[in-house]
Amino acid sequence: MLRINHMLYIAARDHVFAINLAASTEQILPQQKLTWKTKDVDKCTVRGKNSDECYNYIKVLVPRNDETLFACGTNAFNPTCRNYKMSTLEQDGEEMVGQARCPFESHQSNVGLFAGGDFYSATMTDFLASDAVIYRSLGESRPVLRTVKYDSKWLREPHFLHAIEYGNFVYFFFSEIAVEYTSLGKVVFSRVARVCKNDNGGSPRVLERYWTSFLKARLNCSVPGDSFFYFDVLQSLTNVLQINRRPAVLGVFTTQANSITGSAVCAFYMDDIEKAFSGKFKEQKNSEAAWTPVPDEQVPIPRPGCCAGEGSAADLKSSTAFPDDTLTFIKSYPLMDEAVPAANNRPLFTRTTSRFKLTQIAVDTSAGPNRNFTVIFLGSEDGRVLKVLTSTDGNNQTLSTTILEDITVYNPNKCNVRGEERQVLGMELDRDHRALFVAFSGCVIRVPLSRCDDYDCKTRCLSSRDPYCVWLKAGKCVAATPGSKGAFEQDVENAALLHPNTCHDVLATTRKHNTPLDSAYGVRRPSEVDKSNHKRPHTRC
Repeated sequence: MLRINHMLYIAARDHVFAINLAASTEQILPQQKLTWKTKDVDKCTVRGKNSDECYNYIKVLVPRNDETLFACGTNAFNPTCRNYKMSTLEQDGEEMVGQARCPFESHQSNVGLFAGGDFYSATMTDFLASDAVIYRSLGESRPVLRTVKYDSKWLREPHFLHAIEYGNFVYFFFSEIAVEYTSLGKVVFSRVARVCKNDNGGSPRVLERYWTSFLKARLNCSVPGDSFFYFDVLQSLTNVLQINRRPAVLGVFTTQANSITGSAVCAFYMDDIEKAFSGKFKEQKNSEAAWTPVPDEQVPIPRPGCCAGEGSAADLKSSTAFPDDTLTFIKSYPLMDEAVPAANNRPLFTRTTSRFKLTQIAVDTSAGPNRNFTVIFLGSEDGRVLKVLTSTDGNNQTLSTTILEDITVYNPNKCNVRGEERQVLGMELDRDHRALFVAFSGCVIRVPLSRCDDYDCKTRCLSSRDPYCVWLKAGKCVAATPGSKGAFEQDVENAALLHPNTCHDVLATTRKHNTPLDSAYGVRRPSEVDKSNHKRPHTRC
């Protein structure tokens, strides 16, 4: 899903749906629909391919500029890209080859974004998924660049999750097999990598047409103690937002596949990420040796990973002028020694009591009538969404989190298109209309950010600690409008102590569970919408 202003675009198989959020407060009905089917279905099935993959799965949908959407689809194992007018969803210009911009199959991972007129992508360049690449193309002033082919020190079986533009760099977040832990088998680590936006590649002797600025570091999401408990596998990540007045990203991490099932939310400050990239490099002197820091005296000048025109490379106008020593070093040592620590050196939230892992995250850093609370929404493998409030002390250091709601969102009457596929695949916030859109493989569900009318007395309303709810003097618990200045009561910080939930309500477990507050739109055919069943997701206490 992609939200641009008042429009929500949903990428699906053979289609892209455009939802006007202002007009879809009760039902999710597309105002526009783009249909892009492959012409190669017969050729695809004759070759013995999986018939379910012989369609056009739209895997890239990003804004190219203020008027154009850039879309790429698998196109029956023949990745292809097109430009579409944002206002009408009409094709704009000729289609182009999608290789290295879009994967061949729907289950292969990929990310992409435009930055400075260039398209940055991370995906697999071949059907066998043997050549993973971070790639730049389509720019008018910069050359096409990629990561080094078949070099496990650069990328080793990566699963790409997210990409962001920040400052002079583009950052890529992914998980991969840890090359520094091969003695322990295939251990997955989460990484952040970066490249300079002004990278022009190396010299004709070293790294020509390859990145000269590619660096990567481990993301450390772990619970400290006598022995650290790690959440190593990144599942989802936010864009840059403000946490404790500092730019940061928040991610959902899970444990290794053969470990105890567990999930965690960790925040990483952008300046901590930069600090890791300014630290020591990691090396292995021979195939049997342990990985150790590269001594400072062995690091050439200008420092590998620098952008041309900055820092120790301030006197060089282009990366093509970098000395061979710098280029040779970065080709061999792209991995940083120190991991990026999580904010406060611990997760914001952990969940190890459920056998279902968390898969998606969406964050509202301006919740409540005064826009001063942070609420985290977490989607899970079993079709649930956790709504979590974060609490801070006077020094703006995050101390704790509180689960406000545990909501069953998956609706089998609307979503059961291909069996019980309950995993949350994506979430998108619509703050203006106080809704959360939750994507599954067969549908999208609209969930209200709050269920304030469920709290039918003052103490229950205040003790809920829900920043989206306020108690009016008229005797109602209602959803608060950001910036509202009317007379109301709310006490999110101290509610549990000052307002214990003492309301007498023998019908609390059954009340209002049939209120039509959510809706779904199947991504396959409009006829799959069950218009007769609009039961809202119920809250489990």
